[in-house]
Order: sequence, then structure tokens, then C-alpha cells
Amino acid sequence: MSHQTPLGTSVPPDNCLDLWREKNDQLVRQAKVAEDSRLPLRRQQLAQDALEGLRGLLHCLQGLPAAVPVLHLELTVICNFITLRASLAQGFIEDQAQDIQRGLERVLETQEQLRPRLEHGLTGLWNSILHASSTLLELLPVLHHLAGLQVALWLSTDSLGDLTLLLQTLNGSQSGASEDLLILLKTWSPPAKESDAPLTLQDARGLRDVLLTAAAFRQGLQELITGSLPRALSSLHEAASGLCSRPVLVQVYTALGTCLRKMGNPQRALLYLVAALKEGSNWGPPLLEASRLYRQLGNTVAELESLELLVEALSVTPSSEVPHLLIEVELLLPRPDPASPLHCGTQSQVKHLLASRCLQKGRAEDAAEHYLDLLALLLDGSEPKKFSPPPCPPGPCMPEVFLEAAAALIQAGRAQDALTVCEELLSRTSSLLPKMPWLWEDARKGTKESPHCPPWVSATYLLQGQAWVQLGAQKEAISEFSRCLELLFQATPKDKEQGPASNCEQGCSSNVALQQLRAAALISRGLEWVASGQDAKALQDFLLSVQVCPGNRDASFHLLQTLRRLNRRDEATALWRRLEAQTKLPQENATWSLPLYLETCLSWIHPPDCETLLEEFQTSLPEPCDL
Repeated sequence: MSHQTPLGTSVPPDNCLDLWREKNDQLVRQAKVAEDSRLPLRRQQLAQDALEGLRGLLHCLQGLPAAVPVLHLELTVICNFITLRASLAQGFIEDQAQDIQRGLERVLETQEQLRPRLEHGLTGLWNSILHASSTLLELLPVLHHLAGLQVALWLSTDSLGDLTLLLQTLNGSQSGASEDLLILLKTWSPPAKESDAPLTLQDARGLRDVLLTAAAFRQGLQELITGSLPRALSSLHEAASGLCSRPVLVQVYTALGTCLRKMGNPQRALLYLVAALKEGSNWGPPLLEASRLYRQLGNTVAELESLELLVEALSVTPSSEVPHLLIEVELLLPRPDPASPLHCGTQSQVKHLLASRCLQKGRAEDAAEHYLDLLALLLDGSEPKKFSPPPCPPGPCMPEVFLEAAAALIQAGRAQDALTVCEELLSRTSSLLPKMPWLWEDARKGTKESPHCPPWVSATYLLQGQAWVQLGAQKEAISEFSRCLELLFQATPKDKEQGPASNCEQGCSSNVALQQLRAAALISRGLEWVASGQDAKALQDFLLSVQVCPGNRDASFHLLQTLRRLNRRDEATALWRRLEAQTKLPQENATWSLPLYLETCLSWIHPPDCETLLEEFQTSLPEPCDL
């Protein structure tokens, strides 16, 4: 076989080639010794020394003109260098693509084909080399090894189009061949290297198996997120049967549990979650998924126990396995984002989920304790003290956490503690509160202070009023409700043309939330007027609450009772007929949700047994009732 080499090139003498090869083999053996070391510092030093040795050897080889007899060793050194560097960095970095490109360019230099191909980038280089491989048969095994590293790099950066084209070329596929990544990886069969070839840290076939597992897992997660559940189940099963370390297997089993839960098979899902918990110390994702599963099944006790265990698990740094000095599945997986079923958040986020679920399920005492623990965690300096809503919050913003904590404390009968929490929140937000109407208008347009502050502050006054009600301090309660209303009637909901609001903005300043907040304050103050025997003042507040929030049936029921006490029968009868008509209409599901603290406040002012009230009023009507 004849090889074309550029004019002026010279092949190094055999003794130099043997020395370089022995240097490569010695550095590979050193890296394997480092991998087996149980002393972290010695392991790191040996591996780093091996990396620098490979870097120097590569620099020496590429300082000479490209020549076919040396290329096999040079490409092997590139593969070893990229593998060791990626494993030490626990991921690929941008300039590793340049290492691959330089190796490919050196191959084409020996074929005098470089210049016409450079304009096509890496994809063009690979296409040229693999189609010319019939003249470079001795380089085929190491070229497939280098191609495997290229696949790994493109997989880690989601360059799936380039990756698919490369695998099709490696498989010798013609146009119209399968574009399924898993099928292409299964079809790819890297040639076995010669027995006397230079040593490598990882062979091409082992790398192929790692790529197949990682690709199956990545694909399964994406299909799970997009809702392609049967395909996700198939991909995740493929990943589970591959080369998985224990930490990866925990993630795969958790994703399988999520998929099966969403497919309506909770018992099989639970089996996978139990298996995930048995596999390793990273219990976060399976415990969070277990809480979702138990919530779906209506098992509140098991749900809350799962969340409590998750809080404990996140407070402990999990023991991590020492990574091998190879390309492993972990290196090719994306970091879990909030949309991923493997994202379990921070300890404070899970603590908030636990506290809020306790509050929603009527476990007020537990909720109060969890909220106090959460506030201590947020304010001890380990968490950001941010009092404006983030762009894409995973939960409520900080002021809402304070408000929920206060609501939980009131619900638990700890009014004095609730007042303390409210005072803390006011001390942190009062400086943001616009003092004049024109300042508030600027704030609403986003040119001055936070436009979300007044609803937070007014909600704080509402909760302080409810705390004073619980303490029997009627005067203080009415004063706080009045302060709340004064602020609320200055606030203007976010304009629609300003674009979609974040979750936190929606909770604080949406039309519905402001309407319900105003209604809650008016009803709360009205009830205090009723308790003090001032039905005329109560009537004004109940009438206004019906006007500002027409859909609030509680306001209408309180108004009906007040009209009845004041003996205003005609108005009471007209209102009763409207309420009767509404009860016969099909109930529509609400398309909006309220902040948890506001839902809790509204539960306190809900009139007991509304249906009985309507029946009693009907019996008091004169017969016949012709209107």
C-alpha cells in the first residue's frame, strides 16, 4: 500500500517512535495506578502528572510534519489526553473539540486533502477522512476511537444533528438511513485494535457502550418531560440495562418511577423508587418522587413522611463514589433543571413544600414549626435574602414565605408569634413602600421601587388584624384591617400589555388576588363591626366587598345575614334569590389560584353552613312570595 505524504516530510527513525510509544504506555499505566489509589491527594497528583506527560508528548509529536507511520500513535495520544482531561474536569470543555480537529487535520495533511475540506468544519473533516479510510486501514480502529470521543462531546452539548450524521457515516449508511440515535449507536461496531497497538485508557467498544447508556438516559428524560411516556419508558429501560454506576442507576430508577406514575401504574412506580433508595446515598430524587406518588394516591401521612426524610437527606452531603479516569455516563448527563423529575431543589425549597403541605392538610401545629425552621434557615446567611421575585421562581418569593408562616401560626393558635413574624416582614419591606400616589404609579410601571411591595405589606396588615382578633383586641384588629384597605385601594393590578408575570408576581398583584385580598380585609373588618354591635358599619364593608369582588360568595352571605339583622327584608330577599340561583348553576372550576396565605385567610372568614342559612331564610319568607 502506498501513502501520499507532503513534500519535505520525513519519517522519524524507528527508535524515536519506539520511545514515544513507550512514553505513552508508561503514562497510561501511571493513570491506571492513580485510579487504583485510595489516597485522594496522591491519586490527583499522579493523574495530573500523567495528563501533563500526555500533553508534552502530544506537543512533541505534533511539532513534526504529519506522517502516516506516526499517526496511529499520535491519534492514540490524543484519545488518551482527551479521556484523562475530561475525566479529571468531570466534563468536556470547548478546546477539546480543537484537539480532535487538529488530529483530523493532521490525517488529511498526509493525504494532501486539507485545504478544500477546512471550510466544512468538523463535520466536513470527519466525512472526508471516513470516506478515505480505505487508504488508511491501519488507522481505522484509532479513528473510530477518536470518533467515539467526538460523539461524546457532541452528546454532552446536544449537537444531535452533527452526531447523527457522524454515526451514519461510521456505519456506512446511505441517505435515508435511520436517524434514531439509539439504533445508530447499537449498529456501530468499532473495529478491534491490534494486540500490539499502543495502550489506551479506554477502548472504543467500551466507550460505545457508555455512549449508548448515556444517550438512552438523556433521550428518556427528554421524552418524559415532553410527555412521550411510552417512548420514555422504552428509553429508560434501555438505560437501566446498560453500564450504570450506582448513582446513575438511582437516577434511572427514579425517572422510571416518575414515568410509571404518570402512566397510571403507581405500584410498579413504587417498586422502582424502593430500588432507587437501595442503590445509593443520593436519596433526594427518589424521596421527592415518592412524595408525589403518595400525594397522587391520597396518602398524606406517607407523603409528609417522604418530605421529612428528604429534608434530612438534603442536610447531609451525600458520599460520592470516586470517578474512574474514563469517559463515564455521569460526564455525559445534563444537570437536572427545574423541569426535570430528578431536580429536588434545595433544603429550604423542600422545607417550604413540607410546611405548605402541612398547612393545606390542616396540620397547623406541624406547619407552624416547619415554617419557623424554614425562616431560621433562610435568615441564617446560607440562603439569599432576596425580597423581589426572581424571573422563574421554583416557589413563592421570600415575603410570601413570611406571610404563609404568619398564617400557619395564627391557624395554630400562636397569634403572638404571628405578630412577631409580621413585624419582621414589615421591617424588611417598609423601606420599599412608596409614600405618595405618584411614586406608587412609577413603581407600578417599573421605574421606581418594587410594585409588589404594597400587596405584601397590605397582606401583612391583614394577618396582623387576624392575630389581634385571636387575641381579643378588637380595636387593634380594626385598625390593622383599615391600614390594609388603605394600601390596597392604592394598588393597581399589573397591566396586561406589560407581558406575562412571574409566578411570584401573579401571586402578589394579579387582578384576582387583589380582589380577593380586598374582599378578605373588608369582610374581616365587617365581622369585627358585627362583633361590636355596629351592624350599620358592617353593612358598608360587606356591600363594598360584594362590589370589589363580585364572585366572592362569602361576602354575599355575610351581607345577607347583616341585611336580615337590620330588617331590610326587600334587599335581603333579592340577594337571597340571587344566591339561590347561583347554587343551582353548574360550578365552574377556577382557572386561577391564590397564594396559600390568602387561601388560609379566606378560610377563616367563611360563614359556617351556608346551605342551612339559605334554608332558614326561605322559611322566614311570607307565603306566597310574589315578586
